[in-house]
This record gives sequence, C-alpha cells and structure tokens, in this order.
Amino acid sequence: MTNTSIAVQSIFASATVSNFDEALVWYEKLMGRPADDKPIPGMAQWRKMGGAGLQVWKDDKRAGNGMITIVVPELEAERERLSRLGLQLVNRVEGDFGVVAQIFDAEGNRINLAEPPKGSVKN
Repeated sequence: MTNTSIAVQSIFASATVSNFDEALVWYEKLMGRPADDKPIPGMAQWRKMGGAGLQVWKDDKRAGNGMITIVVPELEAERERLSRLGLQLVNRVEGDFGVVAQIFDAEGNRINLAEPPKGSVKN
C-alpha cells in the first residue's frame, strides 16, 4: 500500500481584508512584529511560527469572513500585551478544553486565542 496522505510542511491561516494597509497595521500589533514578507501585491505573511503561519490577503469579496485560531501558551499574558496596544480580547470562556478568547479585526475577521489545558501534550 502506498502512502496517499498529503505531505504537509507547514500551514498558513488566512484573513481577507478590503483595506490592506489598515489591516497590516492592526495585524502587526496582533503578531507583535511586522510581516516577514509581502511576496505578491495584496498579500503579507508571517512565517515560521511553530510550523504554521499567517497570511493577510486583500480580497474585497471575501473580506471579514475569516476565522483563525492561534494557540498560545498563556492567554493572560497575551491579553495584557494586546491591552497595552489598545486591542481587547472578548468572550473569554474557560473549561476542560483550556481557555479561549476572541479578538476581531476592523473588517470582522475573528481571531480566537486559545490556551490549552495545563499539562496537555504538545502536538
């Protein structure tokens, strides 16, 4: 039997926006640094983040319909960092799954920040 599984090197989450320049400023705050590169017009990306990455695309038709989950080691530390930058997490929920809170960019894309339960195994 041959292996028919996809060979994944990394995965990029994507947010689509209509105001690309404004979105870049916001996502630079969220990510804590400028984009690593802008390889094509209307796209910026943050790479090498634990095998994953984030792309922001200018796409007027799809703008604001994205949902991204970023797993972080300590949600409270991220809440404090973002608060200092004027960004607020909302809808905090805690349970056996860990802790999750949300933040929305100016176009309505939803970014979930999730802290796994303490002692959970990393994948």
